[in-house]
Amino acid sequence: MAVLSFTTRLYYRLRWLIPRRGQIGLRRLRARLLMPRWRDRWPIDPASSRKPDHWTGWPEGRQFALVLTHDVELTRGCERCERVADMEERLGFRSSFTLVPERYPIRPEMRHDLARRGFEIAIHGLKHDGKLYSSRRVFRERAARINEYLKAWNAVGFRSPYMHHNLDWIHDLDIEYDASTFDVDPFEPQPAGVGTIFPFWKADAASGRGYVELPYTLPQDLTVFVMMRNRSIDIWQRKLEWIAEQGGMALLLVHPDYMNFGSSAMQCDEYPASLYEDFLRHVHERYAGRYWQALPREVARFWAQNYRTGGR
Repeated sequence: MAVLSFTTRLYYRLRWLIPRRGQIGLRRLRARLLMPRWRDRWPIDPASSRKPDHWTGWPEGRQFALVLTHDVELTRGCERCERVADMEERLGFRSSFTLVPERYPIRPEMRHDLARRGFEIAIHGLKHDGKLYSSRRVFRERAARINEYLKAWNAVGFRSPYMHHNLDWIHDLDIEYDASTFDVDPFEPQPAGVGTIFPFWKADAASGRGYVELPYTLPQDLTVFVMMRNRSIDIWQRKLEWIAEQGGMALLLVHPDYMNFGSSAMQCDEYPASLYEDFLRHVHERYAGRYWQALPREVARFWAQNYRTGGR
């Protein structure tokens, strides 16, 4: 996949000069301009439902897979991880938390406690500054550092900040899976989706190695609740119902950073945490017994064992 465009790279160099409210305003304007062109393909692109070759279904005979993931971008998000985990655990769910190793303090006790409770820890870039893919040299240098954290944290998964991605470069990482793509999302800096609601194997022809790519298939919370200012989970419900009908993977990306638990005034980039809880309750009540609720690493290992051929 291509390197980021010059315009995109320039934006991430100058982004720190724009106040947060201004950044949100620009993204809201962009979303409004794009929406009319994508009404027939977002959040559901019918073409993405094609099943993999030799498809035999999910473990335990479940109708679809459900995967919950969290990108933690700032200190405030890191401080909210345990509250998010408590909410999920109370309702019988587990998720992964992707952390940025060199942007904010991360207590080892928190990582260990989440892992002990059955949650997963993954890596979310290195610095979250939008420069990871600025050049091949930069990526190689940062990949070496990321690999050190992967080993130290006993982590096997990765997601790029801002969903930037070059799936060929990502082979430099010592991972079992990457989660830096999506089925369809025209609102992202790299808007070209991978066009599937299933995982896929990404092979490296040179080394014979590879990893599983896990695209998110439910719209991001930031898009639904902050950019579009929705105050219901209707979009999530509609997309989930369609994924369940297709037997695909419902992978959700939610940011603790943007979840407001009611203990402080709502910021311009926050939404009520109760909306996420409403979604979890909806899944638990409507789809009980029909989904395989798995961590990303579990899905990746299932896919690597059963569907390594026919990758991209």
